[in-house]
Amino acid sequence: MNTLVLRGRRDPFAEFDALFRTAFGPDTGRRTRFVPAAEVVRDGDDALVSLELPGLDAERDISVEVDGGRLVVSGERRDERAEERDGRSLREVRYGTFRRSFTLPQHVTGDDVSAAYDAGILTVRVAGVYAGSTAQRIPVTAGPTPTTEAADEQAAA
Repeated sequence: MNTLVLRGRRDPFAEFDALFRTAFGPDTGRRTRFVPAAEVVRDGDDALVSLELPGLDAERDISVEVDGGRLVVSGERRDERAEERDGRSLREVRYGTFRRSFTLPQHVTGDDVSAAYDAGILTVRVAGVYAGSTAQRIPVTAGPTPTTEAADEQAAA
């Protein structure tokens, strides 16, 4: 004779949710972070830096700066629905602060940088990054190593 055992319905996410709340809950004092995807491409002498930042207010949530020879894009994606959750939701969207930085050539200043935000993509144009960056070919001659005097004579000729 077969016996049928009924078990109460178990929420498969309850254990994970409890563990997550313990590790990353509001009582830990940690601020969450996320890293937006970035793409850097060349456009003539300019560089275009694109970052995926959907759902942000460009003026309130995003900061673009040139600081110490670096292009710094930072900000925060706010979770404005945090109080509306009933504890049984799935969240795959990352909220919190972000910061990405990119090294700039020495000649680039803040005047060379412009930014626009459209359809969730922040595009930063850095003008003149590649200007004058073409390689200069140096002729190689056969014979003894050139001395400073020989190089000066060659330059004068």
